[in-house]
Amino acid sequence: MPTLNETMGQYSELFMLLAAGTYTVAFIAFAWDLAKSSKLLRTVELQAAAAAAPARIPVAAGLGTRAVDGPPDRSGTDVSGPAGRAERPSSASGGASQGSGSAVGLTADPGMRYGARPRVPARVAVALTILGAAIHAAGVITRAIGAGRVPWGNMYEFLTTGAFVVAAVFLLVLIRRDLRFLGTFVIGLVVIMLVAASVAYWTPVGHLVPALQSYWLIIHVSIAVLSSALFTLTFAMSALQLLQSHRQKSLAAGRTDKLGFMRLVPNALSLENLSYRINTVAFIGWTFTLMFGAIWAEKAWGRYWGWDTKEVWTFVIWVVYAGYLHARATRGWTGTRAAWLSITGYLCVVFNFTIVNQFFNGLHSYSGL
Repeated sequence: MPTLNETMGQYSELFMLLAAGTYTVAFIAFAWDLAKSSKLLRTVELQAAAAAAPARIPVAAGLGTRAVDGPPDRSGTDVSGPAGRAERPSSASGGASQGSGSAVGLTADPGMRYGARPRVPARVAVALTILGAAIHAAGVITRAIGAGRVPWGNMYEFLTTGAFVVAAVFLLVLIRRDLRFLGTFVIGLVVIMLVAASVAYWTPVGHLVPALQSYWLIIHVSIAVLSSALFTLTFAMSALQLLQSHRQKSLAAGRTDKLGFMRLVPNALSLENLSYRINTVAFIGWTFTLMFGAIWAEKAWGRYWGWDTKEVWTFVIWVVYAGYLHARATRGWTGTRAAWLSITGYLCVVFNFTIVNQFFNGLHSYSGL
């Protein structure tokens, strides 16, 4: 039995507090980036829309008016292009027009590539997220040193480690894709996870219960944490997909754009496609979580499956995401229906971690509370 180091445990709690504070400032910076950039984009788009409409100037008496880019016509008609082109105002109401230079209401690059325009608040937010993740990693490591084992023995440790993995995965994805528009939502979830861990699930440094003293803890829980982190990312993307889909429909109907910050977010289809790919990877990880959990159960209790509440809900999560992947790939369940299925799967993950761990007694009662 390893010796507990309560001092390192206290250092871990301090690091977690500092990480939560740093993430909070990063969250504010990401929100500032959304607000500032969407306002700037709207200004640029309105200027482009105004420049796209040729100006009409008066000419000599009897010649009527003409557009600046066309010759005058003795008959008093405009010959600069299609009838009424110079007089027809460009869309400035947030419509989804994609022609004649009017970009008002359009979404960000569907490929989610980095643009040339600098976004200082976003850069500050990413830098703060990196700093917060470094402090967070120190908190996880000192917790492991204090306990003399991997820090995955109770809900507090699972949640703090899971929050770190969410932030780390988000930063890794930022290397290849400009997902900074997700920062407000992902880092907001990380802050909520750390606050919940410290307020609702705090557990002092302690030894593992006998059933968890196995190398399968490292294999089983590490894959579960990574899969849950990926599901957290897709949850945020699916929520944004629903907002963007509603916005696009409103713009197509000619209504005012009330979600200006969504200008930085790609279109709903791009969000759905990326979410689907990430969910596919996470689902494979969750499949291994289920399989390795069954193998561990056989070694610990002499059976692979016993219909324990935790086992049942782990399977329920697998079924929901399997249904999501199958429905989207073969049944044409795209758009908002696919997004709601993805969100339902994540809500099952949250229910499994919170309600099942706390209020359902069983062989998997390892909350530490």
